[in-house]
Amino acid sequence: MARYQAGLRTEARIIEATRALLGEIGLEGTTLKAICERARVRAGSFYNLFDSKEEVVLKVVREAITAVDPDPAGETDTLEELVGAYVAFVTGQTHLARIYLQIAVAGALSHDSVGRRVLRGHEARVARFRTAMLREQTELGHDEATRRTEVLLAMLNGLAFRWTLEPDFAFAEHARLALEESLFG
Repeated sequence: MARYQAGLRTEARIIEATRALLGEIGLEGTTLKAICERARVRAGSFYNLFDSKEEVVLKVVREAITAVDPDPAGETDTLEELVGAYVAFVTGQTHLARIYLQIAVAGALSHDSVGRRVLRGHEARVARFRTAMLREQTELGHDEATRRTEVLLAMLNGLAFRWTLEPDFAFAEHARLALEESLFG
């Protein structure tokens, strides 16, 4: 039991070190060495818990996304709430949103395991948005709801990318328009 507790404490230190480094110096400066030094762990301990730097970064990002989740159980949220949570993550956790987009593209292309994790996260998001869409538009079939959900998420991701490049871009307004388009388009 003591070894298990020690592992949990080590994992928490690694996650906190990663979160702090990402906020202070961004993804490029958040190296495995910097994480280990900040967390006061050796690389071997890190690799006992995580496969890569990208994995712990994705965990930090996932925690930030979960913090704005309207219904963590995913049983009653609406599309408007889900889009609102997406907007809240991007605009409220700016540096983590930028890092997520960077890892989703560059990390997924260079590391198969990161690509699989990003794809699993996307598929879970599609399922959750689709479920909300089907609750709100009972006349839609599963395939049509999936298609509309994929288009909505593609629009949101594209708008988030634009916003990271141009912070004055009216991201929240465009996200609402994307939601309307997916519901009525």
